[in-house]
Amino acid sequence: MSEARTEVLARVRAALGQTGSGTTPSGKVGTAPHPEPVPRDYRAAGEHAVGSPEVLEQLVDRLVDYKAHVHQVAADALPATIAALVADLSGPHAGSDGPGPDRSLRVVVPDGLDDAWLAALPADVDVVRDSRVHPLAATDLDAVAAVVTAARVAISETGTIVLDGEADQGRRAISLVPDVHLCVVRADQAVQTVPEAVRLLGEHPERPLTWISGPSATSDIELDRVEGVHGPRTLHVLLVAPAG
Repeated sequence: MSEARTEVLARVRAALGQTGSGTTPSGKVGTAPHPEPVPRDYRAAGEHAVGSPEVLEQLVDRLVDYKAHVHQVAADALPATIAALVADLSGPHAGSDGPGPDRSLRVVVPDGLDDAWLAALPADVDVVRDSRVHPLAATDLDAVAAVVTAARVAISETGTIVLDGEADQGRRAISLVPDVHLCVVRADQAVQTVPEAVRLLGEHPERPLTWISGPSATSDIELDRVEGVHGPRTLHVLLVAPAG
């Protein structure tokens, strides 16, 4: 093992309070690190309430700016809206190339997704369920037309939707491999600021997070925007209005 590698690993062990050699600013190896105070003098919350009309208006504005397709629907219209968007995948509106011959109306969903959301899907739509116990291979995910998931929280100021791996959101892979993502966000899941979202997500720090700000895109090469490189090329956000 090289001297540099040994030094790096020793410092990691020291920071974790494990045995080994070396020291860190927090203390010597074998002792628990001293707690370091974290300043919290930043803006902790916005001026608008969770799910308020102002927050929802800002969220829609940011999502549209990111080239996401936003559909504001009532809860009882959600199954029909999902069915219409899935039916569209068989035509020329699914991304730039359409679903292709091997993607004919196969939709993947996490195993905890609400069955009622899928109740209006035509009989010829093949719904494939994915779970951590029985995960689909990446090649199988690449062969579906779309994925339908719920969400954990949405942030209006940044136009960001966060998935945390709960049963109705599924593994990270299912929201990254398919070309089209239908993401359902309830109005009461929309907060104004990032700190509000982080506090909510902090209730379950062990969950894997996926932060989504519009469809996947990059401009790394000569500043030419290319979509669908690191995730879905097309993002549909179904924003479910509050009851009443």
